Amino acid sequence: MSVQERKERERANRERLILATARELAEQQGWDAVTTRQLAERIEYSQPVLYSHFRGKREIIGAVALEGAAEMAAAVRAAASAAAGPRARVTALARAYLDFAARNPAVYDAMFQLDGGLAFAKEDTPEPLKDGFAALLESLAEVAGDGVHPGLFTEVFWAALHGLATLTRAGRLPPEDTERRTELLVDRLAIL
Repeated sequence: MSVQERKERERANRERLILATARELAEQQGWDAVTTRQLAERIEYSQPVLYSHFRGKREIIGAVALEGAAEMAAAVRAAASAAAGPRARVTALARAYLDFAARNPAVYDAMFQLDGGLAFAKEDTPEPLKDGFAALLESLAEVAGDGVHPGLFTEVFWAALHGLATLTRAGRLPPEDTERRTELLVDRLAIL
């Protein structure tokens, strides 16, 4: 292995460490606790080393959001592919989405609540975000109904899921009714 390859591998490992530490800290204490100083102390590198990877907290949040989008897309696809039939796929997709949001609140915030400098629904939207939407579209397009654009239907369904995830987490919806809400959403929106 060349010196250049070793340096690139070490750089990639440091970047993974920075992001993993930021995620851990955000999940434990919230994003306000994630500072370059705090990260530098935790990973035992200097702040200039962090700045050689990310220009600041905003870029770290963006990188965490991209990781989260890829993870959510994988979870949604796995759940939907394990289900038989359109209704089961859509229900599994909804459950996987809501479970991901509940299990990863700081990552979910990075994806949808915080400014990570990422463009959504634009030409320059990063691929992991496009793929996250595509993971939803793959199962939802078949239940959009006649004359309804599948992309538009997916946006509405996604917005409903996001609302459920956000309101439940904020304590504005009782968590014990999550399953009933999911069933109602599938029953009312999906043409099965």
